[in-house]
Amino acid sequence: MLLIILGLILWAGAHYWKRLAPDHRARIGDTGKGIVAVASVVAIVLMVIGYRSADFMPIWNPPSFFQGINNLLMLVAFFVFGMSATTGRLRGYLRHPMLISVKIWAIAHLLVNGNLEAIVLFGGMLAWAVGSVILINKAEPNWVRPEPGAAKKDVVLVVITLVTFSIAAGIHIALGVNPFG
Repeated sequence: MLLIILGLILWAGAHYWKRLAPDHRARIGDTGKGIVAVASVVAIVLMVIGYRSADFMPIWNPPSFFQGINNLLMLVAFFVFGMSATTGRLRGYLRHPMLISVKIWAIAHLLVNGNLEAIVLFGGMLAWAVGSVILINKAEPNWVRPEPGAAKKDVVLVVITLVTFSIAAGIHIALGVNPFG
């Protein structure tokens, strides 16, 4: 459990650095991007190792139908994440598509995992994403939606969403966690 918590602290610290200490982050320049990238990778490794090695501590028993809701939410999370990169009609429809997708991902995983380590990991990531949106909106209150592009790019987004969702499901199955039952 300690590794999960350390990973969450490192992840949040690296990502909040720009918002909580903007002058310090700006002085470092492009080197700061590398520091954030390395810290993010180390944080993910800590969280994954911590989660996989933690003793299972059940808190509640999720109903089996939550698995279908989880899968639907995960498909939506992949789509919303992709909205951050699309140049189609959906471009800029949401202000924080990556952070919204993290929130959806976290909620989906909280629904199907009733153990303490899952609550700490996914709840921590949910809290980080909520805090990030608050900090960004406070620092940059005036947001202008980018002009939408061609609708055919949204079709590409749907295809990429289905492919990445399938890959993620395949990885889960390969790791011994079948998201479909």
